[in-house]
Amino acid sequence: MDQKLRSQMGWFTGAVASSIPWPAKDVWIQYAGDDFILRGTENGEQRLAPAITTPGVLQRRDECLSKLYRFTSVLGWFRDGFVDVVDITHGSRATVFGVGTRLAHSSVGQFGRKSFDCSHMPIIEDENVRIALAFWREGERLSGVHDSYAFLSYFKVIESQYQDGRGRADCFTRNLDYLPEERAVARIAELRAAGEDVGRHLYDSGRNAVAHASFGGDIVDPDIPFDRRRIAADLVLMRELARRYIAHELNVPTARSLYASRNRLEPWEPLIDPKALATLKAGGTPDLALLELEGLRVGLRLWPDACGCGP
Repeated sequence: MDQKLRSQMGWFTGAVASSIPWPAKDVWIQYAGDDFILRGTENGEQRLAPAITTPGVLQRRDECLSKLYRFTSVLGWFRDGFVDVVDITHGSRATVFGVGTRLAHSSVGQFGRKSFDCSHMPIIEDENVRIALAFWREGERLSGVHDSYAFLSYFKVIESQYQDGRGRADCFTRNLDYLPEERAVARIAELRAAGEDVGRHLYDSGRNAVAHASFGGDIVDPDIPFDRRRIAADLVLMRELARRYIAHELNVPTARSLYASRNRLEPWEPLIDPKALATLKAGGTPDLALLELEGLRVGLRLWPDACGCGP
């Protein structure tokens, strides 16, 4: 890792606030053709703030930072949390942030060096997906800090995907009855029992009331306990709608969903006899002769270490 960090002059490092466990030691990730190094929180006896380092020159600052922000959006979603940049530094050599850096933290502790894994993170090329993940990151960061603005960010996950309110309303209708979170289900039942159109309620009493403060109109008044309780109850529902939209309509996997669905034979398929492959996919045991592995050397790797080979 030290050799990688000395391989060029010019690095941006972003201290991050994170709700995913952070690695104890540096982890080098190659994602979408770019290098990102998750700076471990342990450096000998020195404790460090979680951070991410990526190569870049000061003249291309905004381009480099944009790549860093996009990467944090995907990493947070994939690991079922958020990673958000809170401070930036640039230098000819890669630097680190000490513990106590403004707002930088990992709220759930750390992984050991061998246990952090973000293999198979999806490459995001669609602009609509990118912006939805950015608003999701923003909502996750604000959740538990400021309910009203968190609600607005989750709402924008869906609002950003449609040109008019009809598309958004149809999206709510499609997804309301498929939310698994018990508190979201209970809130839907409560609103329907009161005769509310749930989608309209989320727009009028949620989105509009948060975003606007017109005299005499609906607002979320920070001094009114009822308003605070209402937006907190609606926040759970809006968050689950945003999560379902990203997962099921934009089809962005998380580590958990990918683990359940990924075809682990895919990298091997070009090397396996079609008959043997069909047998494996059916759950059977193929004739070993068909696998044609006799005499070959197989490389084994425990990520993130280099490959070690054995017979």
